Amino acid sequence: MSVESGLLHGQRVLVTGGTGGIGAAIVERLAAEGAWPLIHFGRDKAAAEALLERIGGRGSVLQADLSCAEGAFELWRKAQADGRIHALVNNAGIRSEVSVDAEPEAWRAAWQKEFQVNFFAAADLCKQAIQHFRAHGGGKIVNMASRAGQRGYAADAMPYGATKAALVNLTKSIAASFGREGVFAIAIAPGWVRTAMAEAFIESHGKAAAVADIPVGEMAEPAELAELVAFVLRASQLSLNGATLDVNGGSYIR
Repeated sequence: MSVESGLLHGQRVLVTGGTGGIGAAIVERLAAEGAWPLIHFGRDKAAAEALLERIGGRGSVLQADLSCAEGAFELWRKAQADGRIHALVNNAGIRSEVSVDAEPEAWRAAWQKEFQVNFFAAADLCKQAIQHFRAHGGGKIVNMASRAGQRGYAADAMPYGATKAALVNLTKSIAASFGREGVFAIAIAPGWVRTAMAEAFIESHGKAAAVADIPVGEMAEPAELAELVAFVLRASQLSLNGATLDVNGGSYIR
């Protein structure tokens, strides 16, 4: 989008993992709709600053390490230092592989790392957001889940699917428990999205293998996810509270 629509004018939105393919697309879309994105990054400060420049400086850049126990709380303190937050987008996530034949130490380390980044950090941010929203007239939480959390996942990547399933359940619990207080939660569950990870898979296995189980024959583009995030953050979209929105081209149909 090259022209600001203003549909999210004045909304300060914290986006974790804001420099990745999906995160950057979300930030750009939110800025185009008039929001003020709070762009979280873990290590790549240059990418965050370049993204901020692309959106004309209409946002803020915040660093925090979500792989450590206090990272999410540190991020929230930084985010709210400049005022009210209207929405949280838990987009940060990692995916690693570990075999059931791995040694117990390696097995546990893989599960603990993925749950820390993909779920515990998101849950900590949700806790802070709920308290903040209840005190400031409401707000929205968007949790970026995955098709993997709904239909299961590959044997060597079970931790990833489990974290995303937990994130979907957390979203439902928040929606049911706090909706009457103006706190709304929505999960978005993509299948394959054309990001650097997807491109690496295509390079190794070919596009046909990547889209073999996708009826539309294409991966989702990051811009599709970004457009959907902006849509659910609109003030008019209250009845989406508690929903899990599938973006998988028909590869998993509930």
